[in-house]
Amino acid sequence: MTLIKSISGIRGTIGGKPGEGLSPLDLVKFTAAYATWAKENVKKDKVTIVVGRDARLSGPMVDKIVEGTLMGCGVDVINLGLSTTPTTELAVAMEKADGGIILTASHNPKQWNALKLLNNKGEFLNAAEGEKILKLAEKDAFSFAEVDDLGTTQMDDTYLQKHIDHVCQLELVDVEAIRSANFTVALDCVNSTGGIFLPPLLKALGVQNVIELYCEPNGHFPHNPEPLPENLTEISTLIKDKKADVGFVVDPDVDRLAIVNEDGTMFGEEYTLVAVADYVLSRQKGNTVSNLSSTRALRAVTEKHGGTYAAAAVGEVNVVSKMKETNALIGGEGNGGVIYPASHYGRDALVGIGLFLTHLAKWGKKCSELRASYPNYFISKNKIELTPDLDVDNILARMKEKYAHEQVNDIDGVKIDFPDKWVHLRKSNTEPIIRIYSEAHTFNEAEALAQKIIDNIKEIAGL
Repeated sequence: MTLIKSISGIRGTIGGKPGEGLSPLDLVKFTAAYATWAKENVKKDKVTIVVGRDARLSGPMVDKIVEGTLMGCGVDVINLGLSTTPTTELAVAMEKADGGIILTASHNPKQWNALKLLNNKGEFLNAAEGEKILKLAEKDAFSFAEVDDLGTTQMDDTYLQKHIDHVCQLELVDVEAIRSANFTVALDCVNSTGGIFLPPLLKALGVQNVIELYCEPNGHFPHNPEPLPENLTEISTLIKDKKADVGFVVDPDVDRLAIVNEDGTMFGEEYTLVAVADYVLSRQKGNTVSNLSSTRALRAVTEKHGGTYAAAAVGEVNVVSKMKETNALIGGEGNGGVIYPASHYGRDALVGIGLFLTHLAKWGKKCSELRASYPNYFISKNKIELTPDLDVDNILARMKEKYAHEQVNDIDGVKIDFPDKWVHLRKSNTEPIIRIYSEAHTFNEAEALAQKIIDNIKEIAGL
């Protein structure tokens, strides 16, 4: 059993004793702490919270406990039922609610679930807000409403259509161009809520030919639900067999978007944001943001269009903060997460699909040719395990000194930018590990850079 308490929410495996997994008692504790924080945040005794969930097997149980706890805290609940993370974010803003909870463990396997917590703007909490909720939960610093003050609940299943309408009405989504392209599109929705949202989205966008794979929202994930190349072999084969023009793959809560080319090759999760940014910046001049571990190709595309690229610390809330600071038109993360402020400040696969299909339609060539038009980079992901007694912060500081003659960024670990490649070192908050991400023009070059850095660390640590 696993229970992970972090500033971004609470997640764990279902079952086991309280405090060891995501048990009903843990759900009550953290939901009540969040309700208490929400009241303090908006300085109101009576607040409204939006709740949505993905299709994982534990969803109905978690949903009932969270909804009942909120009502028990005197909170009014708008329950979206089966939904997506970006839909719930949009609903908070549209309802002018005081917060939101998304019941999803994102790309984690079926035994996991989680509470993703939103503020009254429909955005993820910052570190200070998340820490406050953890402290409230730890101290049981919450109380429940008396009978006359209990909250109410209402089901609202209109947000599927509202989200789709919202995407179709975005200025840079050209429904007529998509319709005229007569695309055949394949989908893999990993048997979660993407299966409810994406087929009608595509229809609304003018796509008549949709090939559905794993679009039944039953929570039985047919493969590892993280949309990585090794998990996408079935849709790759399907695209070639059915002669589809493009394939889209989402994770269970539909905030990450992976793209597969018409020949079954991977567009590359890192390049989802690159392609969408390329299109947006071709229509409007502006800036972009991604996290420090995302591909350098975004910077190249941004500068091609006369914009400025900025890097943020890893984590969606950090990317959003940097986007607001730099007034970025588009941003996100290299895991297929597209954040488009003209819509809302959250990763949104539906928005990503609308913008990407418009781009592909206007491009007028094959999906693989669009991918080939971007600078080619390869990322290698490694880690080095250290003994618990080693001072990881000191090791990172020594690495920063060693490469002081290069461009170094230390807002989140240590990132070293070389002229034609980079490496990013981040320590784990839970174990004596340094994660090492590197990028170069070939995978072998990226691996060689990572190995060089690992050797440097071992030398400094005396290993």
